[in-house]
Amino acid sequence: METTITSTAFAEFAATAEAIMNPAIEEWRNNGGKVVGYFCSHVPTEVLTAAGLLPFRMRGTGSTGTELSDAFYSSINCSFPRHTFNQALKGEYDFLDGLLCISSCDHIRRVYDNWKQNLNTPFVKIMSLPKKVGDPQVEWYREEINLLRGELEQHFGVQITDERLRAAIKLHNETRRLQRQLYDLRKGKHPAITGAETLAVMVAGSAMPAERYNALLRSLLDDLSRSNGTREYRARLMIVGSELDDPEYVEIIEEQGGLVVTDSICYGTRTMWVDVDEQAADPVEALARYYIQERPSCPRMNGDQPRRAQFLRNLIDTFQVDGVIGERMLFCDFWCTEHYMNRLDFKEVGIPFIQLDREYILSGKGQLRTRIQAFLETMGK
Repeated sequence: METTITSTAFAEFAATAEAIMNPAIEEWRNNGGKVVGYFCSHVPTEVLTAAGLLPFRMRGTGSTGTELSDAFYSSINCSFPRHTFNQALKGEYDFLDGLLCISSCDHIRRVYDNWKQNLNTPFVKIMSLPKKVGDPQVEWYREEINLLRGELEQHFGVQITDERLRAAIKLHNETRRLQRQLYDLRKGKHPAITGAETLAVMVAGSAMPAERYNALLRSLLDDLSRSNGTREYRARLMIVGSELDDPEYVEIIEEQGGLVVTDSICYGTRTMWVDVDEQAADPVEALARYYIQERPSCPRMNGDQPRRAQFLRNLIDTFQVDGVIGERMLFCDFWCTEHYMNRLDFKEVGIPFIQLDREYILSGKGQLRTRIQAFLETMGK
């Protein structure tokens, strides 16, 4: 990706976001470390870290088609699992020692079924994710995390003590705090980092050891503190949506003059806006409460839309947002409904909104450019 940032840390982040395999994973494996892939930001990665495993968030980066996975999915399935599973069938994920799926949606649930039946990954598990954010659901997920804890201990021959869980929570909270500092640099009139560059940094955080990532992010924050910032843009935008791990998508938006200054996506604010309680007596309950109840939710969580709407309005005020882009993967029912409600909410407060449907692998670049140009013009920008 094109960038004006002069930073060796950012160069490593950008390279990590552009490929599935990266030097950090290779070094981890060469030193005897094991890697567990996972779907969905609701997965408690702290448990994997406490087990001495490297969590790797699943992507279809680099995919050029779904010729193999089409035998397992229909054309009206979300293209994200189709491309990701296609990469797995081609051997791109043979480095995984385990895979952790979650019942986030029916499309991802089918990844678990097909993966377990057709691939030889040693450890494959699916977690049951509640659909509400109340105390009974917190207790439900606490039991799910304890089940995961036991199965990881048995399969990998490790002991996941409360002390190791607390250390992992502290480490991942440090990641969240550093990422919030990165977002703080985007609040001012001349943001030190663009939306595309920020997404590359966030994606990289899901594909390397947390200790290494935190050290690099501290270095990047120091480099950015001397930046003059971005000055040439027409409007400050926010992206709201789900699975967006391609910085080029944001780069195209920003090439038209719409600077993306914040987001509500599952590679962005929803993963780091609040911390896990480090003082809780039971670290497992703290994790369950965080992932179900405390962090900003996504549309699969029923009954929580008013809180999500307030979260978006707070972001709009904090980051001085001029307009909102609703990004939606085709065939995603959750986000189709959510964007309808978002449109009504934004209309009430006078915030311009546009919904853009897309496939997982970026296509129709010319159409995307045209729609963004028209959106900016309708905003008077």
